[in-house]
Amino acid sequence: MEFYKQPGKIWLESPQGEKLAHILFPRQSEKTVVITSTYVSPVLRGQGIAGALMEELTKELRAAGQKAVPICSYAVHWFDEHPDQADLVEK
Repeated sequence: MEFYKQPGKIWLESPQGEKLAHILFPRQSEKTVVITSTYVSPVLRGQGIAGALMEELTKELRAAGQKAVPICSYAVHWFDEHPDQADLVEK
């Protein structure tokens, strides 16, 4: 699975270029992003794609020395389920 990236967004596309899943995380400050949206197309739901997006984001955050403010309900739940990543959540 190959994710595409640009500042504030990680996404997955079909071979035809259709966006199938994304996570949006605009920058709040130099060291903080806000996770505003996680979306997975109905055709891919139940396959762990949203979790894979979150894992990819945590790698990006660690590499950049950033923290996240999760406001998207999925991201809030994901961090609750992954206490080993709690250090990435801005308090």
